[in-house]
Amino acid sequence: MSRTIRAVILLLAAVATTSAIAQEAELEGTRHVCSSCHGLEGRSLNPTFPNLAGQSGEYLETQLKAFRDHSRADPHAHTYMWGMSARLTDPTIAGLAAFYSSQNPAPGKPQDPAQILAGKTIFEAGIPDRGVSSCMGCHGEKAEGNGTFPRLAGQHRAYLIRQLQAFSSNSRANETMHEVSGPLAETEIAAVAAYLASR
Repeated sequence: MSRTIRAVILLLAAVATTSAIAQEAELEGTRHVCSSCHGLEGRSLNPTFPNLAGQSGEYLETQLKAFRDHSRADPHAHTYMWGMSARLTDPTIAGLAAFYSSQNPAPGKPQDPAQILAGKTIFEAGIPDRGVSSCMGCHGEKAEGNGTFPRLAGQHRAYLIRQLQAFSSNSRANETMHEVSGPLAETEIAAVAAYLASR
């Protein structure tokens, strides 16, 4: 092997190493920023901000890209996440999704037993006479999530209520979720949220 070829190979290896180190540093810095709202490992202490730990990586990537391109436009997305996601690169988004999806999910918290029971019924069976389909068909039998359908188990109750209200009003655009949440009364939304938060 000639000296020139060897020098080129060494130069390319050095560039690749430098690029990988820079990417890891960017990811680490971004995770640090995310932790101020979502907790160090994605388990948020503030119900304004969702738990990310144990969430589907595919869902997280989809949502981060939707924040970045402004296609997710519910009020809290606009207030918090549009600016935060504006400079995220695809590799950083993929790294964040991989990190948070590998963390242990937040455990459920005690809720009102009557609400849990009412919410469980809606989650498992829906309300057929009002055209409300069951939640577990998409989100899994234990609300553990499935691909682009998010994990709901152990999520903050207040966050779940706010998102269901956003789907219902169509301020968070999603045709399926609008159809499911639109017919729900506030008491039913609260019950579903209580059940999921307890899981």
